[in-house]
Amino acid sequence: MPTMNAQVATTDPGRLINRLCKHFRHKIEAEWTGTDGRLTFSIGECRLEAADGKLLMRCQSPTETELEELGQVVASHLIRFAGDEVDKVHWQTASA
Repeated sequence: MPTMNAQVATTDPGRLINRLCKHFRHKIEAEWTGTDGRLTFSIGECRLEAADGKLLMRCQSPTETELEELGQVVASHLIRFAGDEVDKVHWQTASA
């Protein structure tokens, strides 16, 4: 299954996980704690993890096209909710 990862520098990754999951829970399945989260879309899944000074994200989708769309959706919302702290998400594709 195609996968991509990103690490985003942030002073409070738990806050961003909380904001993303609370936002998406109205439309999709979203589960989270203070340190991790899982967003399940019809086109794939994104796992979120708080690390020291960064938010780790791992997305998986059945196809490359769906993975690209999933990455764009998650990144655009993250940028919106992070304020001035995040202005871009750099995704890296992972080998199967």
